[in-house]
Amino acid sequence: MLLIPAIDLKDGQCVRLRQGDLDKATVFSEDPAAMAEQWTAQGARRLHLVDLNGAVAGKPRNRAAIQAIVDAVDDAIPVQIGGGIRDLDTVEYYLDNGISYVIIGTAAVKDPGFLSDACSAFPGHIIVGLDARDGKIATDGWSKLTRHDVLDLARKFEDYGCESIIYTDIGRDGMLSGVNIEATVRLAQHVRIPVIASGGVASLEDIRALCGVAHEGVEGAILGRSLYEGTLDFAAAQSLADELLGSPAGESGGQDAGA
Repeated sequence: MLLIPAIDLKDGQCVRLRQGDLDKATVFSEDPAAMAEQWTAQGARRLHLVDLNGAVAGKPRNRAAIQAIVDAVDDAIPVQIGGGIRDLDTVEYYLDNGISYVIIGTAAVKDPGFLSDACSAFPGHIIVGLDARDGKIATDGWSKLTRHDVLDLARKFEDYGCESIIYTDIGRDGMLSGVNIEATVRLAQHVRIPVIASGGVASLEDIRALCGVAHEGVEGAILGRSLYEGTLDFAAAQSLADELLGSPAGESGGQDAGA
């Protein structure tokens, strides 16, 4: 089970939001690179970055902070990033500058051809982000709810060659209300590629529940507010996951497969 600390960036700072609302941001650090070093030191095997300003603007907005994080971990672990990625030039820029995986969300829904092109041009490096409320996809920093069904889009994007899917239940994100196991498993059962859960992970019980459905194709989970507010200890969470499932080969450090 791959547990991935999240570093959400707004105006160059590490923040957390409640249900994706930029007006409800809590600043946890003015030095995101130091946060990256902290999670790496505690045994993180991957980092998850979100350019929140970029998600709204439709183009990268926190490049300096992102590069500082990449430089801080110095190839020790892979870094994945999402937010404002709308063209192949941006994908190439990130991959050329130390990012291992690029997450395409809104653009995948609005311009499926772009996602297909990205998967073809950069095989093994493209993750699709599906953010949903009640089974329907949300876009534009979660500000717009569409009529697209998450399961239908997941199968379509899998055929494009995406490396994996990050599934976020936006009704639970940042709320510490527990991960939506049922919806995550339902998605994982409909695709062959791995699914990473996001939104609501709050305690060791959530980690235990996720490990219990790993066999369904749930590869890992992104951890956010619970880490920053202290309701979940990262080292303890990863230790529990390793105890229940065993430490996955190739994720003990360094660039993992496809990076």
